Amino acid sequence: MDDISRIAIEDAVGVLTIDSPPVNALGTAVRRALVSGITQLTQDDTVSAIVIQCAGRTFFAGADISEFGKPPQSPNLPEVLEHIENCPKPVIAAIHGTALGGGYELALNCHYRIAVPSAKVGLPEVKLGLLPGAGGTQRLPRLVGPKIALELIVNGDPVPAPKALELGMIDALADEGQLHRMAVEYARSVVAQNLPLYRVRDRGDKIAPGSFDPKLFDEFRRANASAMRGFKAPEHIIRAIEAAVSLPFDDGIARERALFGELRESPESDAQRYYFFAKRKADKSFANSDASEDIVADRMRKALADQAEAAISGGTSPRQIDDVLYDYGFPPDYLQTIGVNPGNAPASGATAKADESLLTSLLFSVAKEGARMLEQGIVPHASDIDVAAIHCCHWPVYKGGPMFWADRAGAPKKAAEPDRARAQFDQSEVN
Repeated sequence: MDDISRIAIEDAVGVLTIDSPPVNALGTAVRRALVSGITQLTQDDTVSAIVIQCAGRTFFAGADISEFGKPPQSPNLPEVLEHIENCPKPVIAAIHGTALGGGYELALNCHYRIAVPSAKVGLPEVKLGLLPGAGGTQRLPRLVGPKIALELIVNGDPVPAPKALELGMIDALADEGQLHRMAVEYARSVVAQNLPLYRVRDRGDKIAPGSFDPKLFDEFRRANASAMRGFKAPEHIIRAIEAAVSLPFDDGIARERALFGELRESPESDAQRYYFFAKRKADKSFANSDASEDIVADRMRKALADQAEAAISGGTSPRQIDDVLYDYGFPPDYLQTIGVNPGNAPASGATAKADESLLTSLLFSVAKEGARMLEQGIVPHASDIDVAAIHCCHWPVYKGGPMFWADRAGAPKKAAEPDRARAQFDQSEVN
């Protein structure tokens, strides 16, 4: 067929294998290969069932996030999944490694799912500030019910295959190392038993009225309010799953896509996607140099503490500083965390403009210290500083870190320019 896919026919079972290292991401070439392969096997009268599997170390690990922000290329993922779901022959997903995000959404569009015990499945988009945008919020509740779907999608953690079988996320387990053989056998048994084409979209028993507590969504919001504070994606996920149980499937899909679009354009998701790539780079930096997160962290904490103490000396209430930092996304009573005793002074009742000015001065002090560390060669990348701030200093991940903030705020990153940058901020505070 092409460089990344091949077809074999084994006793009336068509096996479509995708081989796109390193993780079989669902990029444009893979999507086109899937449509082409499914079309060819559908048109082949000698084929009675289809198995989709991947070569290498994993099933489709997810969407190709390097394509985010680029013009969409046809076919898009929802088009590919619709092509699979509407195939007139049973389609079986054979899962090893991980089937995450778009990879698991692809499996949800197959009629049956079989996996080896070491495999993991899940929808981790929340970790990028997103929600599953190819039907995951609409299909998973139909398999496991809205309560479990909320927990799985809002948390975003992968589920081991044996647990996934127990929950109904997959249909069968294969022996380790025997996935290909047992997936083909499973496909033959589906045909031999004349089993129906189980489209997940058509299953309704787990989302029917009376099958779950109608207070579920509000109770979930209350129970997880603290953990979800400041994040945009969890509430959007809740709304999408609410649509799954209250709207016809196609209307629910439209709602999911609208909510996904809002998240994709949000500053929170922008920050979380930035952190995702920054973390990968930082892991290599800290492993391959003398740079230390504890050193990138101690200096940032001291810079923030010094600026807070200067503000207190100038008459700012310690409680106001804590409140401003909390509103930005830091933990409560953060001044104590960094060694500043806030005392019990009440907030000063400052205006929102004054609070914004205070926040800017606090965040800028950290960004300026980060610029100094860059100039001194303590860390090789500005993004390393952001990772340390998030990992060690409780900087909210949905804000991206001090250097990310400085970049978005228009502040120069070079330590040689702090005075000019500070003047820009001072001028904005006046205006």
